[in-house]
Amino acid sequence: MKEYIYLGKVSNTHGIKGEIRIKSDFEKKELVFKKNFKLYFGKNKDCRSINTYRVHKEYDMVTLNGINNINDVIKYKGMSVFIKREDLKLDSTEYIIEDLIGLNIKENEKILGIVEDFMYNNSNVLLCIKADKNFYIPYNDNFIKKVDLVNKTIECENVRDLII
Repeated sequence: MKEYIYLGKVSNTHGIKGEIRIKSDFEKKELVFKKNFKLYFGKNKDCRSINTYRVHKEYDMVTLNGINNINDVIKYKGMSVFIKREDLKLDSTEYIIEDLIGLNIKENEKILGIVEDFMYNNSNVLLCIKADKNFYIPYNDNFIKKVDLVNKTIECENVRDLII
């Protein structure tokens, strides 16, 4: 598993007091966007902690501890934002979408492929499956029945209909 997890991208600054706009599709925002949670910016992973958080339109708006001026945050514009996996503090039954990469897709005890990646398609998440013929599975209860991280499998239903 990766040490750093992609959270989103800084799209711009907001106002003159050092607030930044982050565009993020991360599924467990409630665990991340809170006071003093650490964010890592850019390829050098510049570490900063959150001072304040609010939602504005489709953006996650944050100010960072010790920064209260637009000139100090403008350098983050366009940068990717990461978090550390260990900071999430997930319990043994919880997982994030990145944890599904490498798991076998199984339907009726037959392995159909391996999760290679995932993508966001409007409001849906699609798992990208590598197989003889690559295909996509919508990440929802209609297709995904059980995720077993210990045995590295995802039990599915009606997936064969998606293979073209």
